[in-house]
Amino acid sequence: MTPDTADRPQMSVEDFEELVRRAPREIRSRLEFLGGRLGIRHGPLDVEEFEELAEAAPETVRLEYINGKVEVKAVPDGNHNEIYMWLLQQCMQQRPDLRLYPESGVLAEAYRNGRARTDATLAPKGHFKGRREWSPTDGILMAVEITSYDRDTDRRDRVDKPIGYAAAEIPVYLLIDRDNYTVRVYSEPKNGRYQQSPSYPWGTVVVLPSPVDITLDTEELKEYAD
Repeated sequence: MTPDTADRPQMSVEDFEELVRRAPREIRSRLEFLGGRLGIRHGPLDVEEFEELAEAAPETVRLEYINGKVEVKAVPDGNHNEIYMWLLQQCMQQRPDLRLYPESGVLAEAYRNGRARTDATLAPKGHFKGRREWSPTDGILMAVEITSYDRDTDRRDRVDKPIGYAAAEIPVYLLIDRDNYTVRVYSEPKNGRYQQSPSYPWGTVVVLPSPVDITLDTEELKEYAD
């Protein structure tokens, strides 16, 4: 990650002010914005308080609850969207029985105490029908994250989310890393950890293990190297 992207704030001052305006009264006074980061005064929010805040947030602010902390997920840029479409095309061609849902809210971590927003979720057609904003992970085959250029990417996508998704027993976690130009495939969740996590440089052929069973030609990803 380059210095300019490492220093990029989580959110704008305008988005923070709008979040405060919309937040429930009992949470509003606990929100602060320091050094470009959203903070919570007087101790962390519990899961129920987070859900109230996330429901009230404006469309430009995407909140997650990871490892007991409120996180702000970056808004995707153009190359991020192109990478999603590249993955969508390959998944639909090889597994027409499945759907690659964008930006899904899932109950992650042990005991479903986390609230994560995946960049994409591979699941059977109709999986999210009738579900609320935060869905159980039962039936999900794969969670996908495409790294964004913000200061929290390293910890959120490379450290916290592999733990959270493994604890929720999502069979495969696919991390498309735009900083390292790699694709990392986490699989075989056991005791809250993925047992396998090989990494492949962009341009190689990547086989996603069962139950996904999709082979990715990653050559096109080179076009989206920033």
